[in-house]
Amino acid sequence: MSQESMEKYEKLSNFLKKFYIPSYVLSPEADPVAVPSSPPESPILVFINSKSGGQLGGQLLLTYRTLLNDKQVFDLGVESPDKVLQRIYLNLERLKDDAFACEIQEKLKIIVAGGDGTAGWLLGIVCDLKLSNPPPIATIPLGTGNNLPFAFGWGKKNPGTDKSSVESFLDQVIKAKEMKIDNWHLLMRMKAPKKDSCDPIELPPSLHSFDRVSPSDQVNMEGYHTFRGGFWNYFSLGMDAQVSYEFHSQRKLHPEKFKNQMVNQSTYLKLACTQGWFCASLFHPFSQNIGQLAKVKICNRSGQWNDLHIPQSVRSIVCLNLPSFSGGLNPWGTPNPKKQRDRSLTPPFVDDGLIEIVGFRNAWHGLVLLAPNGHGTRLAQANRIRFEFKKGAAKHAYMRMDGEPWKQQLPLDDETVMVEISHHGKVNMLTTHNCKSKSMYESSSTIRFSDEVNKDDSSVAKVEEEFRKFGAADTFKIPNDL
Repeated sequence: MSQESMEKYEKLSNFLKKFYIPSYVLSPEADPVAVPSSPPESPILVFINSKSGGQLGGQLLLTYRTLLNDKQVFDLGVESPDKVLQRIYLNLERLKDDAFACEIQEKLKIIVAGGDGTAGWLLGIVCDLKLSNPPPIATIPLGTGNNLPFAFGWGKKNPGTDKSSVESFLDQVIKAKEMKIDNWHLLMRMKAPKKDSCDPIELPPSLHSFDRVSPSDQVNMEGYHTFRGGFWNYFSLGMDAQVSYEFHSQRKLHPEKFKNQMVNQSTYLKLACTQGWFCASLFHPFSQNIGQLAKVKICNRSGQWNDLHIPQSVRSIVCLNLPSFSGGLNPWGTPNPKKQRDRSLTPPFVDDGLIEIVGFRNAWHGLVLLAPNGHGTRLAQANRIRFEFKKGAAKHAYMRMDGEPWKQQLPLDDETVMVEISHHGKVNMLTTHNCKSKSMYESSSTIRFSDEVNKDDSSVAKVEEEFRKFGAADTFKIPNDL
């Protein structure tokens, strides 16, 4: 460390020294002389979206850089996390004979501060780096819904940015436990439209895990446009995504009006009313109902595809991985023993390789979630799900992944648009004692179910092998020479 860095380290409290990473571990250009006598107990890398939470992101960035080594705290608006992590892990590989650096790599944790889209971006990068010992991730809620942080016990309210608030959060990080969660990847394929016959896809710039595949990629098909991405919380299709899309469009046009979480949530509710989500039967075209819009198929663990019946009244469908949607609500709930037996349903475990598929008629139906044991229309649990959009059903459809919506144009002259979701491995999360998510391995009541899963491991592996390359952009991957 430089003399200045060493002086800063010496002035830190013993508590903050538990998280401090010397600069030479992060960059080959730093001087390894005069390092601390022992490795930190809980070394962390901090990624902050300075544009999230109004002014909170920038204030939080300043606080962390003041308390820790500023080189271990990164502004996502300046440098993308894939480049940061590639650089750091390449340097750690260079230091593989350094016991101090190796212990830091072994204990390393990541903190990400931002909305659900920001957290999903970082999760995708860590997953695609294929690290032998991937660092677990803690999330700081800086968005509007904050479903990911809430699901793992980190809360859903924007945090304080002062020294004591940050130290309180770090104290939770050092006590946190690890939990594996399923990773879900999405493939979207459509026939290449004729010139000027279809508007370009309006993918939001913050949907970083969604990338156009290259012509040389094995999933590419001649004459088709193929896209792929990943999510950890949910994918939704229909009217809820339409309201979210309108909210994001308004925020993009008038960012000065969206600097407070309470104001954001109030605006969201108003848009739900003006978009007709509360009176969907009057304002929502019947052709936009999910059953009219697309044919839905699901696949079980053995690889068998079946049609999924969608009630005519369903205007929104949610494919849910975590028990936290729309600000912390649980659309699936916990099926009673009779339904678990008659329909082979299970509680919403986050690591069972199954995704919960829930339907909603309108916003009033969604309010049922506020009641004890309230839930949406439980449609199915599946290992894979496919949406085949019908010819001429609509000009476009609204979709949303982990809080990031987009308006998907649908070609009118051919039934060629297909969206498929598949299971693709797991990633490590850090959880607090308030964690809402449940693992299938946590209680004895799930042992029988997990045994059945293990029996089908070969079929699951076969399915995952087919989708092994359905990841994010190749720039997320560490170079082959490493």
